[in-house]
Amino acid sequence: MGIILIIKTVSFYKLYVLLALLLAYLLNQLDRYTLAIVTVPMSQELHYGEKACMVYNKTVTDAELKPFNITCKDFKNITSCVDATIPGNDSQPCKWDYDGGGIEYQILAGPVFIVIYTFVGIFLGFAADVYNRKNLLAICVIFWSVMTLLTGFVKEYWQLALLRFALGIGEAGCTPFAASLIADYFPEELRGSAMGVYNWGIYTGYSMSYALGNFITEANINGQGWRWVFFISGMPGILAGIVIFFTVKEPERLRSPSDPQAVNTITPCESQLGKVARVLKPFLSPSLVLLCLAGSIRNAGGYVWAYNTQLYFEAIGQQKDEIGKYMSWIPLVGGSAGVLLGGFISDRLVKGRGPYARVFVLIASQLLAAPFAAGALFLDPPWAYISLIPANIIGEMWVGVTLTVVIELVPSSIRTAAVAVYLFIITNIGGNVPLLVPPIQHAFQNGGATLADALRGALYFLYPGLYVMGSVLFLVTLVVLRRDIKKAKESDYVQLLSDPPADEGGHAGYGSNHSSDLEDSTTSKI
Repeated sequence: MGIILIIKTVSFYKLYVLLALLLAYLLNQLDRYTLAIVTVPMSQELHYGEKACMVYNKTVTDAELKPFNITCKDFKNITSCVDATIPGNDSQPCKWDYDGGGIEYQILAGPVFIVIYTFVGIFLGFAADVYNRKNLLAICVIFWSVMTLLTGFVKEYWQLALLRFALGIGEAGCTPFAASLIADYFPEELRGSAMGVYNWGIYTGYSMSYALGNFITEANINGQGWRWVFFISGMPGILAGIVIFFTVKEPERLRSPSDPQAVNTITPCESQLGKVARVLKPFLSPSLVLLCLAGSIRNAGGYVWAYNTQLYFEAIGQQKDEIGKYMSWIPLVGGSAGVLLGGFISDRLVKGRGPYARVFVLIASQLLAAPFAAGALFLDPPWAYISLIPANIIGEMWVGVTLTVVIELVPSSIRTAAVAVYLFIITNIGGNVPLLVPPIQHAFQNGGATLADALRGALYFLYPGLYVMGSVLFLVTLVVLRRDIKKAKESDYVQLLSDPPADEGGHAGYGSNHSSDLEDSTTSKI
């Protein structure tokens, strides 16, 4: 409904700006997750990660070798792997090679990217309030696109790590600048919907990474396989950055008359420290501590699955074209629908009941999504893929709803900074949890499990398992929430729905949607 209203009421140029920002975010997510899709062939060229037994010729599947009692992925050491032969012709059906996983891969997926991404994001968020945002956004888009393009030329693991680190620096500027521009281009009543359109870039880019990562690698252009995935992913961003620089106008900054920072000035160090203390103080309350912990755990489940989906399906014998056929659209449809559903429930069904009802939505959605997430691991394809549809639709409801609860639990004057702190916490904790996959997987393998079963076991703990753990922590949050709200009201640290929020705030962060409370946070103060 909000999207239709945007189309009907805003000018063509504003629609163009919104689509340009959506394109930037789409490319942002595409370039970010491409690594996860091509890590197997990349690791075999660059020699990083762990080794496992796999079919020697990719045109032959384990299913075709079963009549000969040969299942390559079940061999647990190099000797049994390379000694396996097909009776009659003595050909070698299996090889011992890098499988794309292991701690070196998880470091690339997590710390190398996440740590710099979140820290730089804070500084760029402040820069969005002072400097020309569309120019900075254009520079960031071009910079991270060049890093993606250069990744296609790497020869060593350290080069890949360095470019991944640089990618995090560039990508950190996308949402702070884009959200600030959206806040000034769109009126308050349309900001939430505009942010919802922008956030479709998450699922569109993630789905495209599966399409390009699998189909382009299989096409093996010029015999360069996975390298062309990075070439094709990086080149459009360079052009997009140039277009944004020359065609998007820097809008007039809209400020609330009561905004103490209505004039852009450099404040003394003491004032900055005082502001930091004022922002962090609400996060000392037990309910916000628990909410951040619950959000971090749930976010971790998403990160673990996002960076291990391709590895898992390849481990159970799925071919690249099969994975691409399903995963190129399921995250897009399921994730987008989940964000819309979460926003609808949060805004329409629980409005007026305060944060309590919203936390109930968080508890219920994650408990309901967990069995479907487990089904993706338990069921055989294609039902494993199909199970991901409800897992995404229900499981992704948490994003905007949790942000809305954070906004309701802090003073309106610090909402932007509070959202930034919340995202910093859940991204740093959640984004580094994939490092736990290798040790848990090794524990299962040491117990006699095959590579596929060991990875499945690790993912049971760190995918649906973290959904359930997050739900439990959301429940604990609910228990202490009433006491904290009462205490906060007395000290003026919270503003309930019955008391309409002031016209200020910041961008809603990743995955936000049509929440009316979240709309108040979509101004240029991030």
